Order: sequence, then structure tokens, then C-alpha cells
Amino acid sequence: MKTKFEDLEIFQLAEKLADEIWNMAIKWDLFAKKTVGIQIVDSADGVGSSIAEGSGKGSYRDFRRYVKISRGSLYETKYWLRRTVARKLILQKEIEKIKPIIDELLPKLNGFIKYLDGRINKKD
Repeated sequence: MKTKFEDLEIFQLAEKLADEIWNMAIKWDLFAKKTVGIQIVDSADGVGSSIAEGSGKGSYRDFRRYVKISRGSLYETKYWLRRTVARKLILQKEIEKIKPIIDELLPKLNGFIKYLDGRINKKD
């Protein structure tokens, strides 16, 4: 079953990011997985899951709130990526796969929030 949120480019990018993060973290030793791994996978998964959840809430205002939560999860993912580099858990080539996704996703999330703002203002 396919729903409308799956057609959103921001959702597709969020899934791509989550999959890249998962593929990176799954290779780590148990200590790294149980500390940083759980945190970064959870935050990366939260980007897409918040978009999905917000799309089903029934109003533009609620959807906007969840897309903002999604953006917060993206920032959290960026934080954990910084920790993975500092702790030497990932190589530069892995960052080079993830960074373009984040660099594309963040402005698109901001743009979608502005779009939803406009939809909310038309209804008020």
C-alpha cells in the first residue's frame, strides 16, 4: 500500500539517509552499536518517520509541526555524525556518501515548511 507521503522528495531523501546510516552503523563493534549506533540510527529514522506520521494527522498545521520535528531529527543526525568522525567510527568516504543527502534534504525540508505555512495561511 502506497500513501501520498511516499511521493514526497523529502521522504525519499530521508529514507535514503536512514539506509546509508544503517549500512554504516551495522558494521561497528558492539560497544559502538550500543552507544552511538542506536542514537544515530534512531535520529536518522526519525527524519522519515516524522514526515510519515505528520502526513496522516489531517491538517497542514499538524503536518508542519511534524516536518519541524523531522528537521530536528536531521540536526540530531548531523550531531551524531560529528561524533562518529571524532570517535573514528567512520571513514571520510562514508561521510562523502551521506553529506550530499543532508545538504539536499535540509533546504527541501525548510522549503516544505514554508509551503505548509502558506497552506495554513490560506485556510485561516
